[in-house]
Amino acid sequence: MAGLEVMYTCVGGSVTCPQDAVVCFVHWEMIKSGYRCIGSGDEPLGSDRRSELLPPAWSLNKELYSLRYESRDGDTHLLKAIAVDNSLIFNLMNSGTQQVSDLTVNIVDHVDSDQLHTFHSVFKEADGLAEKVKTQLLPSQDPPTGPRKRREEEEEEEQRRRGEDSDPLRIPNRQPRQGPPPHWRDPMAPPFAVGGADLDPFGSRGGGGMIMDPLRSGYPHSGFDPSSGIPDILPPGAVPPGARFDPFGPVGRPRPRPDPDHMPPPGYDDMFM
Repeated sequence: MAGLEVMYTCVGGSVTCPQDAVVCFVHWEMIKSGYRCIGSGDEPLGSDRRSELLPPAWSLNKELYSLRYESRDGDTHLLKAIAVDNSLIFNLMNSGTQQVSDLTVNIVDHVDSDQLHTFHSVFKEADGLAEKVKTQLLPSQDPPTGPRKRREEEEEEEQRRRGEDSDPLRIPNRQPRQGPPPHWRDPMAPPFAVGGADLDPFGSRGGGGMIMDPLRSGYPHSGFDPSSGIPDILPPGAVPPGARFDPFGPVGRPRPRPDPDHMPPPGYDDMFM
């Protein structure tokens, strides 16, 4: 407990009850962990200074202690200790993140009320109390690493995603999330094969289609390629290559012209015919 004796001796005149001694002990454990006391009360004052010592008037209220600390990373923490029967309940809140930790200390287990002004006799089970303060009240000031860091990053990402999803004015991201592609079942495999002819009319997947394409039926054909055009009927390229094409009119012969011997029907020039 190096340093605790010096600090306890400096504030010995303010220690008048067992809970004062417990507050002194917790304060020194915080100092050892890198915190510095910057004042008492809930609100900052112009006279606040970083110090290892307890500020003046720290023990005026024996029912409620209120101290402010600054951690190594510059965050402000508010420590409150509330006396309840024979216990002292500590709450430490990070003013920036609102994160709270707590510790309940049974006073009679750790302080001899008859030896308040004798440092070597006042504290009982000091090592056990120090361990409770470190593990239950003080958050770690070291940056997380390894699995813990990854877990915290995942939790932060999940909280950020939830916040975005709850915003009614947010435009959703069109980019797909990273991950393996979904496994889609073959729509032509059972039990979804019913109506397959409607989905695959030419039977290109090996099933039976519902349309007979003369160009793919296996029967001999003239080898006519409609994409090359039909003289006097269709220009070249009018039919895309490989497209299904139903010929109209005779293929390979020019369109016959009217026979000059053909006469118009009677009354041809009558507009009311």
